[in-house]
Amino acid sequence: MSRSRPYQPSLLRLLHGVNALIALLAIITSFWVYNTYDGRFGKVPLPQINDIIGIHGTFGVIFLFIMPALALYSFHLGQKRLVQPDSFQKLTQVGKPIWWYSLHRIMNTWMLLAATFALITGRMMKEEWLPVGELNHIWYSLHLIGWVVLVSSFAIHLLMVAKVGGVPLIVSMFDLKYRPEDSPTTWFQKIRSLLRRSQV
Repeated sequence: MSRSRPYQPSLLRLLHGVNALIALLAIITSFWVYNTYDGRFGKVPLPQINDIIGIHGTFGVIFLFIMPALALYSFHLGQKRLVQPDSFQKLTQVGKPIWWYSLHRIMNTWMLLAATFALITGRMMKEEWLPVGELNHIWYSLHLIGWVVLVSSFAIHLLMVAKVGGVPLIVSMFDLKYRPEDSPTTWFQKIRSLLRRSQV
């Protein structure tokens, strides 16, 4: 594989891909829940799904268990992809490549925070609220805000990826090829290293 092409570590691709898929399913089903039981800010003609709250909750629970793995990777092995001590200072260099790279790192970090906020507010909700019309609970309102923040952050994240690396960077996240030193057989060692770092 050519080293001049963007390359993403295989463990990152796995964690990022699984988290992105589950998060997307959670986002879609959460809108379906809102559309079914709320709709105060607009609705679309979606078919009724009897257990849509349970389906959304299932994706939420799965995301709750897998997202910490991506966060742990990101804050240790993938730290260079997140906000750096001088990232905000470099935002003064508007329009230059470093400005875009700094903004990209900030958005990567913000995505993790937005996902965490959505998870926390979702876990604080009770499934019986919406079916009986209890729409004014503070945790539901915060979860709606979390949904908006997460969706907008996801959109900006994609725009930043397209701007910084273009199609090659996007494709690199879905590439199934890996370098010999990045074989899945090395994942266990990397995970052990992550766990040791997290205990420091």
